Amino acid sequence: MALEQYCPVIQVVGYQNSGKTTLLEKLIHKSAKSGIQVATIKHHGHGGEPKSQITLKDSERHEKAGAMMTAVEGGGSLHIQIKNQTWSLDKLLTLYESFSPDIIFVEGFKNEKYLKVVLLRSEEDLPLLSKVNNIMCVISWQPLQLSEKDYPFFNINETDKYMQYILQKLSDEYGTTFI
Repeated sequence: MALEQYCPVIQVVGYQNSGKTTLLEKLIHKSAKSGIQVATIKHHGHGGEPKSQITLKDSERHEKAGAMMTAVEGGGSLHIQIKNQTWSLDKLLTLYESFSPDIIFVEGFKNEKYLKVVLLRSEEDLPLLSKVNNIMCVISWQPLQLSEKDYPFFNINETDKYMQYILQKLSDEYGTTFI
């Protein structure tokens, strides 16, 4: 897809209550503060349309953090009430392309192909690492022991370290300054 050649797409994935929205707020705020035009897409992965106030408030949190464009997708509905049988991430990214963001942060869509930050709350979440691909780094709520790791691990409290790593990696990979 041509979009990812000039506009990075970064996914933040993890199970419910792992801190995805909070991490996105930090990334959005830091990027927007640097003059980066940020767009976000949230996947409502709990079945059905995203009607709950909690889900919609997450996209409001993205907007308040500085995102120029936000969307919540789930159950074939994309808030702004656009209906379709399914909204694949590629369809959403094509839609976003016309708004010319500098970066798109995606919350969820675990099975997609884009670069990912994975959030883990405990050892029970470890199987997620074998279910996703293209992992940039892992942020964990607890110390975890892994025999092999091809990516950096951070503790959730090491905010400065993982924020610096993620934004530097984006800068290096896409040739745009995100920090």
